[in-house]
Amino acid sequence: MLGLQYFSFEALWSPWFFFLMAALVIFYFYLAGPWKEKHASNEPKVTGWQKILFVSGMIMLYLAQGGPLDLLGHMMFTFHMVDMSLSYLIVPPLVLLGIPAYLWRIAFRASFWSKLSGFMHPILTLVLFNMLFSIYHVPLVHDYVMTHFAVHRIYYLVLLVTSFMMWWQIACPVPEWNRLTDLRKMAYIFANGMLLTPACALIIFSSTSMYATYSDPEIWARAMGYCIGGDSGSLLAKFTGPTFFNLMEPVEDQQLGGIVMKLVQEVMYGCILAYVFFQWYKKEHKDSEDEVPDHGALS
Repeated sequence: MLGLQYFSFEALWSPWFFFLMAALVIFYFYLAGPWKEKHASNEPKVTGWQKILFVSGMIMLYLAQGGPLDLLGHMMFTFHMVDMSLSYLIVPPLVLLGIPAYLWRIAFRASFWSKLSGFMHPILTLVLFNMLFSIYHVPLVHDYVMTHFAVHRIYYLVLLVTSFMMWWQIACPVPEWNRLTDLRKMAYIFANGMLLTPACALIIFSSTSMYATYSDPEIWARAMGYCIGGDSGSLLAKFTGPTFFNLMEPVEDQQLGGIVMKLVQEVMYGCILAYVFFQWYKKEHKDSEDEVPDHGALS
């Protein structure tokens, strides 16, 4: 299906990346179980819901950056945008909320981190992530990143870090480190959606294929060579380019990818916005009830 049968197990499943993700999950359960009982027994128990969130985040990150979706993202722009959506819009809040507060406090208790607190200013994290994401989808930048292995790895890592920094403002797992009120969080989420819109609109409404990675066979082969590794030349020589795997024209694939990204963004931000709104409403409603005087007690 979609040409995946032509590729090796290593190219499809990236075993080394799988082992890294598995090691992180094992380490998480160790910190949430035996280590906690020995060193942080007074802290609240890690809930089953937190474990589900963390493991789900790790699975999605693996699929997007190391599993078959990663390979498909080099063949079709639509899958590339699915990978981006999973990696930077869905995984960060799942991981942030899945890791208990006491682990965050321990991880950032060194005085060194307080000197870097300025980098976590909400406006800076908002602009930084959306700027890097938008610049990445400028055609010249995208094609360069996709065809230069070291740059590709570094850029994706920086995007992942900045996405966590941005989501920290919305899904901060440590209550006393929360910088934004619920109302400001709602404004922050809305601003994120607005800042991502120009890049998505450019992709969706373009009448021509903008990315050589998905239309030029030579550039596509270079990008695929970094993705599958090994003796990729003999394998890629069998194919005429990305159109061999794509049932759509490059421009249609590009437009669909932009739509996917925008839809995932709207759904994700919409759900988070609704959650924050109802949390704010419940808090305000409870506070107003607490302020009502008890006339029965006065009589």
